[in-house]
Amino acid sequence: MSNRARSLFLSVLALSALAGRAPADEGMWLFNKPPVEVLKKKYGFEPSAAWLEHLQKSCVRFSTGGSGSIVSADGLVMTNHHVGSDVLQQFSTKEHDLLLDGFYAATPDKELPCDDLYLDCLWSIEDVTARVMGAGKESMSPAEKSAARRSEMSAIEKESLAATGLKSEIVTLYQGGRYHLYRYKTYTDVKLVMAPEKQSAFYGGDPDNFEYPRYCLDMCFFRIYENGKALRPEHFLRWSKQGVADQDLVFVAGHPGTTERLKTVDDLRWVRDNVLPLALQRLWRREVQMQTFAGRSAENARLVETDLFSVQNSRKARTGTLEGLLDPRVMGAKIAAERDLRAAVEADPALKAKAAGAWERLSASRTTAKSIYPRFLALGGSGMNMGSRTFAIAKDLVRLAAERDVADGKRLREYRDSARKTLEIGLYSPAPVDRGMEIDALASALSRMAEALGGEDPTVLVSLGGKSPRARAEELVLGTQLIDVAVRKRLAEGGAAAIAASTDPLIRLVRDLDPEARALRKRWEDEVDSVERECYAQIADARFAVLGDKTYPDATFTLRLSFGQVLGYDENGARVPATTRIGGIFERSAERKNVPPFELPEKWVKAKSALDASTPFNFVSTCDIIGGNSGSPVVDRAGDVVGLIFDGNIQSLIGGIAYTEEQARAVSVDSRAMIETLRKVYGAGKLADELQAAPAPQSGN
Repeated sequence: MSNRARSLFLSVLALSALAGRAPADEGMWLFNKPPVEVLKKKYGFEPSAAWLEHLQKSCVRFSTGGSGSIVSADGLVMTNHHVGSDVLQQFSTKEHDLLLDGFYAATPDKELPCDDLYLDCLWSIEDVTARVMGAGKESMSPAEKSAARRSEMSAIEKESLAATGLKSEIVTLYQGGRYHLYRYKTYTDVKLVMAPEKQSAFYGGDPDNFEYPRYCLDMCFFRIYENGKALRPEHFLRWSKQGVADQDLVFVAGHPGTTERLKTVDDLRWVRDNVLPLALQRLWRREVQMQTFAGRSAENARLVETDLFSVQNSRKARTGTLEGLLDPRVMGAKIAAERDLRAAVEADPALKAKAAGAWERLSASRTTAKSIYPRFLALGGSGMNMGSRTFAIAKDLVRLAAERDVADGKRLREYRDSARKTLEIGLYSPAPVDRGMEIDALASALSRMAEALGGEDPTVLVSLGGKSPRARAEELVLGTQLIDVAVRKRLAEGGAAAIAASTDPLIRLVRDLDPEARALRKRWEDEVDSVERECYAQIADARFAVLGDKTYPDATFTLRLSFGQVLGYDENGARVPATTRIGGIFERSAERKNVPPFELPEKWVKAKSALDASTPFNFVSTCDIIGGNSGSPVVDRAGDVVGLIFDGNIQSLIGGIAYTEEQARAVSVDSRAMIETLRKVYGAGKLADELQAAPAPQSGN
């Protein structure tokens, strides 16, 4: 790099959006490229390879979405109540609501098997960038390169699965700049062990969501079994004896979902002006509809509770991201950083040759995106997602049959051989399906489609079949047999012939919609995604040339390491302490007249005198997290559990596009509160003993 270019780029070094270096406690770091220099310089801590491996192999990813960790020698897994809520919902009935009442299996025979839940534990990482990128030849168009690389990715995954027996998936990093092969141990025999009642797990409800101070016991425990016995894991996390104090260094290991910090300014404008407004319209609409459905009966409210929380949570998170993109200071910093990077590229002939025109081509692709996106979204996007479980089952059956005779490397990625096992776990799930909820969800999707495309659009007319959205949804859901798992298996085993012969109304609808949905997906992949991958790969190479490869990529719902301090913050002229205490929940309840959602659970009222009011309850830290980190363990320098991530504060919602340490905080349940309440509120002393059992010391830092 020339001296002139390096000089022009000096200002970028302070801007995390481009540099990926952490001027503060920033970064969702790869485990194979941890922030060793930053940690050593700022905190005097250098994680060893053994420390990192131990933490990595103690963490799991939940198939329901969310993170977790193995925390005992007998395969006990810790996560959030809201990560486990889908499972709790499945086990609940009108007479016995596990979400409302909580659950505890005091003995192994009382643990509840979770038939459609699986956990992935990242076992190894391999950089396969050269092989994947090499599949795309210079003579090819971006679309041809993208197709060739997708085919090569499938081949690598299939080879890896055959060689290791481990679930293998290639993760795209830096928007196409790097490709890493992740191999997972997948655990499919998982049982529910303990969950508190929702009122303590989500104390304060939606009004307190993304707020602080908090008083939430958002925890849930499962157990992994292998060959019919409790797993004896090679790695698991010890429980801290002393917990944490203000300004202590802590780490978060989890699976952050999606960030867009390394995107170009024009791409951020595209997200701000197109993607987020449409997403928010859908979320606001769905939230109101679900509240209406819930208001019809207590049973409806119970059935929709978990999904409604998810929609409300997503709406708040996306609102925060949009506000960040509308903040002139945030966009101004992004504009300045990109200007300086592009100046550095222009000043260096070698860099200019690598990234020539990448920004312009990427911007031009957004014109194409605008012409495709509304219709593509109306038909459910790449996954043809209509928000209905029965529709999703029909879609998977139709596409699975169609992809069966296609070469593995040319299939839609989700139907490749290496993904088949986990696909079938969901497809054949025996989880109960409520037809009323399904009708409500599908009617909403059909209405959205009509609003987006127009009432006389041919696709809308086919979808509605001459009926109103509600009447059509009733016809489809009441007429389908796909609620029966045996029917699903027969159709899957019968392949294309069985699908073609099926008279199931949902199968027929998917058959009608799939050709256009596939065509739109292909256009999106060929004209938008492929250009994006190509351009971002060039921009990434230029960035690496300037700064080296010591950067962190955007989040991809894969395992990352974050670090920070337990630290309070200033808000409205007052100091917000880092830690709340158990006694605070009783004060909060009294202050709010014990009115929902601030009422105290009966078990807590009875246990008040036994509880140590000074026990730390929730705490905040500067760790860099985002959606998907829910359920992540918080560990100290020794790698011992000191907390459990369950939320961020309202100031952290900008985290999808930028990190700020001034007020943004990650919110955790303190490990001491978990033990105190297990013993004195829930009568789960045996579980607390298991958590606090001292295993053999692990080598590490």
